Amino acid sequence: MKAHGMIGRMHETDLAQLAQQIKQWGRELGFAAVGIADCDLSAAETGLQAWLDRGFHGEMDYMAAHGVKRSRPAELVPGTVRIISARLDYFPPAATEPFEVLANPQTAYLARYALGRDYHKVLRNHLQSLAEKISLAVDAHHFRVFTDSAPVLEVALAEKSGLGWRGKHTLLLNRQHGSWFFLGEIYTDLALPVDTAESNHCGTCQACIDICPTQAILAPYSLDVRRCISYLTIELKGSIPVELRPLMGNRIYGCDDCQLVCPWNRFAQTATLPDFVVRNGLDSPRLLDLFAWSEADFNERLAGSPIRRIGHERWLRNIAVALGNAPSSPDIEAALGAQLNHPSALVREHAAWALARQKEV
Repeated sequence: MKAHGMIGRMHETDLAQLAQQIKQWGRELGFAAVGIADCDLSAAETGLQAWLDRGFHGEMDYMAAHGVKRSRPAELVPGTVRIISARLDYFPPAATEPFEVLANPQTAYLARYALGRDYHKVLRNHLQSLAEKISLAVDAHHFRVFTDSAPVLEVALAEKSGLGWRGKHTLLLNRQHGSWFFLGEIYTDLALPVDTAESNHCGTCQACIDICPTQAILAPYSLDVRRCISYLTIELKGSIPVELRPLMGNRIYGCDDCQLVCPWNRFAQTATLPDFVVRNGLDSPRLLDLFAWSEADFNERLAGSPIRRIGHERWLRNIAVALGNAPSSPDIEAALGAQLNHPSALVREHAAWALARQKEV
């Protein structure tokens, strides 16, 4: 990208006015807030490399695949001088209370972000609309939109843009909105004025560290994803480590425990977009009902959902573990027994483990 036309002639006053206009447009499009950062992620780059060197990314090879492009925006998108970060609230209104679901071993807990439409599409469409509004205002400017689908250090960028601070669980926190939100970015060649980063407000609290079911948060700001239930149920393609299965409880897709106990989430806002309303009763479904879904059922009912990307095989794997953690029941044993002849070795293994665990109770 190269500044040209009207962009190259804009004065600082014009750019400052444009920055305020961009934030207003963002609010009109449904974003809770928009901030602007420069491209200097040198501090974050050092931390990322240390994290990768320790193998804390597990099998997520894509975290290391792009070298320093993740921490050097201008190398990922040449010509980038600023990043516009946007925050979009997602906590579904009218959803069953999370702790109520977690306390009922017969029900399945799915991360609250995944109960509605796939956020990638929703967020990308809104960011694209914002970027196009900018283009109309300043002639043709060069930009690229990212929504958790490219090598971008979104939390570090959002932190620099004043949208919040990194919590000890490594997620972004905001005093008015907690952490129940998505982040998206627009890489641009506009030399907009940058916002001031917010200071850290975690203090001595370590509720997120203490609550983690698998103790995946090894220390403040240090997450070993190989132990994280979100990684185990979504990113991991193979067998879930046996020693971690009993700790997963009824969590079959992601985990929100570190967010649920965060004091700042007392101020979190529910989603304003209808896209994030609960679909298919996934805020409190029965494990056995979900386990009975055929692959066709899975694909049909989860069309347009982020959950669909794990596929039916891993869906059954995850539910089998949750059923193994549930109190002993003839219905559960029968359902697990029926999967012992499943075509997938992965499903058979986890069903057998769960069935053996049922018989131990």
